[in-house]
Amino acid sequence: MPELVEIVFRSGGKVYSFDPAGLKLDLGDQVIVRTSRGMELGKVVIANHEVPEPEVITPLEKVVRVASAADQSTAEKNEKLAARAAQVCEEKIKEYGLGMRLINTEVVFDGSKIILSFFSEDRVDFRKLVEDLAKKFRTRIEFRQVGVRDEARLIGGYGPCGRKMCCTMFAGDQQPVSIKMAKEQNLPLNPMKISGICGRLMCCLKYEYDCYKEFKDKAPRKGTAVKTVHGEGRVVDYCVPREKLVIDIGEGKQIEASVEELEALVTAARREERRALEQPEKEQEAAEKSPAKRRRRRRRR
Repeated sequence: MPELVEIVFRSGGKVYSFDPAGLKLDLGDQVIVRTSRGMELGKVVIANHEVPEPEVITPLEKVVRVASAADQSTAEKNEKLAARAAQVCEEKIKEYGLGMRLINTEVVFDGSKIILSFFSEDRVDFRKLVEDLAKKFRTRIEFRQVGVRDEARLIGGYGPCGRKMCCTMFAGDQQPVSIKMAKEQNLPLNPMKISGICGRLMCCLKYEYDCYKEFKDKAPRKGTAVKTVHGEGRVVDYCVPREKLVIDIGEGKQIEASVEELEALVTAARREERRALEQPEKEQEAAEKSPAKRRRRRRRR
C-alpha cells in the first residue's frame, strides 16, 4: 500500500496528503513541499502511514526535504514581512476609506507573493491599494475575500464551552451545519445558545450528529412499551452519549438500559416461549418410546 504523510500550512487549515519520498517523518516535523503556489513550509500532523490504493487522491506531490535552519530563518523573515505588509495595508485602508477589514497576511515561502485575507459584506474596489502595496514591497499582491467562518478560524479564540474554537483545533474543510442537526440532538433552537463567535451555527453541532442519527434509527421510539430486568416500562428519553434508553418503570422510578440489553431480553423471552411450546411434544415422544407403552401395544395385538 502507498505510504503518505498529512501536512497543514497554517493552524486550522486544510490537511493535505503528500508522498514522504522515503523520509521517516514524525508528528510536528516541519518540511518543505512543492504546491500550486510554489515551495511552502508545512507541518506534519499525521506521520507516515499506509493507505489503500483506491483511497489515494492523485496527483500526489512529494516532500522535498525536512526544513533546515536556513528554511526556518526564511520563514521568520516572511513573518516579519507579513507584519509590515499588514501594518501598511491597514494604514492605506483608512486612508482610502475602504469598507473592508484585514484578517490575515501571509507571505509565500519563496517571497514571490503576499496574500492578504479580508472580510467585507460588499464588493470593494481595492485596485489602488494593490498598486500601492506592489510598489512598496516590489512583489505580487493578492487579496482574498473570506466569510465570517473563515474570519473566526483565522483570528482564533475561545468558544462558549471554554475551549479553543473547533475550527482552529481540528484542521480540515469546513462542513455545512444546518438547524436540523440541532433538532436531532434535542438542543434548544435559541440562536444565542447554538451560535458560535462567528455568528453562525456552531461547528460542533456536526460532530455528534451522525451518532445521534444512528442511535435513534435503531432505538425504539419514545412511548414504546418495553420489558426490562426490573419489569415492564416505557421509553421516555434517550441518553445518546452513553447509548442508553431512559425507561420509566412506574412509581416515579426511571432506569437506563441499552438497546442491546432489551434485545437480549426479548430474545431470551422468545426462547423460553419456544421451549414451553416444544416441551409437551417432547414429553409425548418420550412416553411413546417408554417400555410400558410398548408392552400395552403388544397386548392389544
